[in-house]
Amino acid sequence: MTTDDGTGLPASIEAAWGLRERPAKGPRPGLTLRRIVDAAVAVAGAEGLAAVSMGRVAKELGASTMSLYRYVGAKDELYLLMFDTAIGAPPPPPPPGTGWREALAGWAGAQREAFQRHLWALHVPISGPPATPNSVAWWDRGLAALAGTGLDEGSKTSVILLVSGFVRSEAGLRADLDAAMRATGEAPGDLMGRYARTLRRLADPERFPALAKTLDAGVIDHVDGPDDEFRFGLERLLDGIEVLVDRTGR
Repeated sequence: MTTDDGTGLPASIEAAWGLRERPAKGPRPGLTLRRIVDAAVAVAGAEGLAAVSMGRVAKELGASTMSLYRYVGAKDELYLLMFDTAIGAPPPPPPPGTGWREALAGWAGAQREAFQRHLWALHVPISGPPATPNSVAWWDRGLAALAGTGLDEGSKTSVILLVSGFVRSEAGLRADLDAAMRATGEAPGDLMGRYARTLRRLADPERFPALAKTLDAGVIDHVDGPDDEFRFGLERLLDGIEVLVDRTGR
């Protein structure tokens, strides 16, 4: 259900931008798009994204399912609005004079924290480019971090896609690992220690020489802190982007 006034967006997304008002007829005034989205976010936070349905949200609000469709045309639209609410607005701009690398690292870290607060948001399907207010604001803030680098606008956008993709991937992997450890009841050190012992029994050094070297070094026995791998990966990404920025400046 898209509009015909040039935005091409569903009516519910337009409403999130403040371009539409509540339907003039139908649901009682107490039912609003904000209440619908907040109720859906609460369900997802308590039970996961799979528990969210128009019927379930309507039940939480004490309304009929059909009344919700006057505000949200489809569940996919609701997902987008839930995601926008979950990630919230980006943090304020860094102080003047902050270098692009520090600014982009801060942007990535803040995005990761937003995902960690609402892990279900990682399961919202990506159906297109940013279109909701907060997601567009995050995009804008990321691009602003690259001001002064000399990169053209296309390269800036590619950098933002690269870094945001890394953030989502790392946050999702960490969430899955944490869920697995909670399911087994094992501490991270115990789980990795058991895994290392299993690999030592399975990985013949002649067949897996590189892995055997890693096992001998005790790398897999060691449990990094929850932020160590994120920092390492982000720093390597920034190293590569710095090469691109330096090359552009020559």
